[in-house]
Amino acid sequence: MRLVAFAACVTVALGIAGCGPGTDDAHRVVIWHQMRPDERDVLQRQIDRYMSTHPGVTVVQVYKETETLRSGYIIGSIAGQGPDMVYGPSDPIGVYEATKTIRPMEDLFTRDYLADFDSSGQVWYKGHLYMLADKIGNHLALVYNKKYVARPPTTDRELITLCQQIQNRYGYTAGRPNVYGLAWNYTEPFFFIPFFTGFGGWIFGPDGVTPTLDTPAMIQALRYVRDLRDVYKIIPGESDYEIADALFKDGKTAMLINGDWSWAGYREKGMDIGVAPLPLIVETGRWCAPMTSPKGYSINVNVPPAKMALVLDVLKYLLSEQNQLETTRALNTAPTRRSVYQNPDVRNDEILMNSLLQIQRGRPMPVVPEMRAIWDAMRPSYQAVMGGTERPEQAAKDMQSLAERKIRDMME
Repeated sequence: MRLVAFAACVTVALGIAGCGPGTDDAHRVVIWHQMRPDERDVLQRQIDRYMSTHPGVTVVQVYKETETLRSGYIIGSIAGQGPDMVYGPSDPIGVYEATKTIRPMEDLFTRDYLADFDSSGQVWYKGHLYMLADKIGNHLALVYNKKYVARPPTTDRELITLCQQIQNRYGYTAGRPNVYGLAWNYTEPFFFIPFFTGFGGWIFGPDGVTPTLDTPAMIQALRYVRDLRDVYKIIPGESDYEIADALFKDGKTAMLINGDWSWAGYREKGMDIGVAPLPLIVETGRWCAPMTSPKGYSINVNVPPAKMALVLDVLKYLLSEQNQLETTRALNTAPTRRSVYQNPDVRNDEILMNSLLQIQRGRPMPVVPEMRAIWDAMRPSYQAVMGGTERPEQAAKDMQSLAERKIRDMME
């Protein structure tokens, strides 16, 4: 793969630069992540408690933007450097495995220990355990403002009807609803996936790596999302993540499609929100199924044996029931330890239980390196359909062709 070749070149370059190892301090554990500020605050509280009971040990968290984290980690790890652990969603695991930058972990934990983790919180790839997660989900769901919505819709037809009723109730100004029924970031393919699955589609065939984008399901889903805007007129004429988020916070849209990372922020703003699974597409009888992805920790392949015990101790502490429950309470995220599910704070939380239901109806995001080709291939044609410059039928063909070409290029 070109990625491996690139990594080898980087190794030489860094070797010439004379960079030293980054994991040689036996009493210092470094974690790289791309957490939001609220997640970082929770993590730091947990780190501080650990250090208070382990004098002489330093645990450091370092924030990096998603792409910087991924590329910087690979470059550093190949050069014998990088953090002791890397934290994030599961989708880079295939790339990390291909570059041999993360360590298989199945030999580090007992079977009984792993048994308390939900299977979706353990990321296995090519027969090895490469991540243990503290959160399940990273998924989309329907968020609604209870000021406008007493009972969330369960089907797409109910959704359309409810949106139209809300818009008519609050009226229009210059042809635009004063309160939209629904908004979301419909410029990004990740947010399109639930509609694609709702019409029976999926990005890969049975082998898990062959793109399946030129399908009737893709054409139907593209046409459907466009019609929500242009025919049913229940979503804004333009909407990216920032626009949709602002509309919801300002009370200018009754419902929003957004991820579990956002819900705590709406509550903190004082909004009375509910969360419900995405609707059933009546035409197909299928639920809109978002991609789900655990977020958790992987171990740098360069961690020396003498330091592994400390790294594992820190990791197990961060994954403990106490800390997972704290994270769940603070962020409304779904825990990975089965024992935490029995806690009343989890069982009695309507938002969390609906989130778990949405996860059950979702589909795990593949961790194969080919995923990057899928996103890059879908984006231009999907946006062209929404921009009115390409028909759904041609967009599906173009997505398929570009995905196949990008995957071939990756393998050369």
